[in-house]
Amino acid sequence: MINLPQKLNIVKSEGLRTIFEIEGLYPGYGVTLGNALRRVLLSSLPGAAIVGVKITGVHHEFSTIPHVTEDVIEIILNLRQIRFKKFVDEPVKLHLSVKGEKEIKAGDIKTTADVEIINKEAPIATLTDKKAELEIEIEVGSGLGFVPVESRKKDKLEIGTIAIDALFSPIRKVNFEVENMRVGDRTDFNRLRFDIETDGSITAEETLTKASQILVEQFKAIIGEGPSEESGEKSAVTEEAAADSEEATKTKVEDLELSTRTTTSLTEGGVKTVGGLIKKDEASLKELDGLGDKGITEIKKALKKLGLSLKE
Repeated sequence: MINLPQKLNIVKSEGLRTIFEIEGLYPGYGVTLGNALRRVLLSSLPGAAIVGVKITGVHHEFSTIPHVTEDVIEIILNLRQIRFKKFVDEPVKLHLSVKGEKEIKAGDIKTTADVEIINKEAPIATLTDKKAELEIEIEVGSGLGFVPVESRKKDKLEIGTIAIDALFSPIRKVNFEVENMRVGDRTDFNRLRFDIETDGSITAEETLTKASQILVEQFKAIIGEGPSEESGEKSAVTEEAAADSEEATKTKVEDLELSTRTTTSLTEGGVKTVGGLIKKDEASLKELDGLGDKGITEIKKALKKLGLSLKE
């Protein structure tokens, strides 16, 4: 029997980083579960990120903007660092409009009720003159993992919009390690330790729970869902029918109400019970002395009453 592990324990929690331990894992299961969970954590958790920007007066990412220290590429790289918590599935458009000397940060973006900026102190650009101005329309989308621009070429973008590689994953860092521990007399059971750091849009504990649920759903698809009430009733009927069929196979051929000639042919040919009869096909029965097409038809009708049939 493969023992189940103990409940998840939080060993350490500092800001966005949390260390978890799972003890009592069956030998080898530390690496098995660790690898599976880490892959899901990195690739399959939903998140939000900027997918495109439209900067007033800019037509491509290799441009520069008057009185702005950073070029467009640097601004885009800074925008990619902004993390969001999104409350709707649809893309959301936000606006940034700044004039005069200023260090622009994520908190200067005008948000809506659909989006929350997590790291409001993240730098975006620096305006160096009173005449300077910067206007950006920002599109925030939802997705999984990392999605480069090349994978989103089918997306329709407005004229002047610069597409951005999107890192949707809320995971900043995830590592795991496995060590042996004692369980009873054995010392080769596993202790799995996870070190998870998020972007703040979700807690580390929530990410581990979601990753586990994703794996559970995958396994459910493989083995099928548990029986519903309706399927449970069908199962009970099937089991009852199977029990009846098993009982029927013990019936002697003399009790099938066959003609004397057919019964004699079967018993003298070594077929004593219904169980032995259903193992025969028509060809093998015809080899028995005194048994022809009429006798086989008679046998089929008798077996049909029991819900059985000859071998195909």
